[in-house]
Amino acid sequence: MSDTREQEDSGKVIAELEEKCADFPESVVAHHQLGMVYRKVGRIDDAIRELKRALEIDPLAVENHINLGAIYFDRGELDLAQQANEAALKIDRTTAQAHANLGLIYQQQGDAEKAIASYVEATTLDPDLVTAWINLTSAFIMAGENEKALEAARKGVALDETFPMAQNNLAVALYYVQNYQEAKAHADKATELGYAVDPRFIDALSNELG
Repeated sequence: MSDTREQEDSGKVIAELEEKCADFPESVVAHHQLGMVYRKVGRIDDAIRELKRALEIDPLAVENHINLGAIYFDRGELDLAQQANEAALKIDRTTAQAHANLGLIYQQQGDAEKAIASYVEATTLDPDLVTAWINLTSAFIMAGENEKALEAARKGVALDETFPMAQNNLAVALYYVQNYQEAKAHADKATELGYAVDPRFIDALSNELG
């Protein structure tokens, strides 16, 4: 699909949802859907406005809190992202994605211990949450717990071996336990899957492999 066609389709969807919100101003679903489409096309302030409106109508909508937090995270507003995910967990402590999101926020803030605890909670609640295993790998490496990082990385790849970042993080974990040959194989696999492996990592691997 061409960019022009995609823009036309997005514009049509937005117009339909804007009309729906006007006709049904108390529709949580309509405001949420409109907010997500706005986010997709880069109208971030509009997306935030619509998700906030959805939460005004239904403050207990966990998914809306999580999606609002994701937008704040993308904008680098970590405090607001944290508040949104904590709000989701106040409603439902078993929301694995909110725990995983908090882990990523703590990791960005440089707190490996809190990040690990959040990722572990997320993977306990949802063992199939691939991104949580991937990010747990990074948090363990950050904390210098390389064997645990490798275990988490292998679980991530076992869940989805076609996930490029899972292959990359397994390569990194293998590097830190000095398994350079296998690390290169997974780095190559990540590249094949379209992941932009850090050139500095490739150089470090090459140096170790001679």
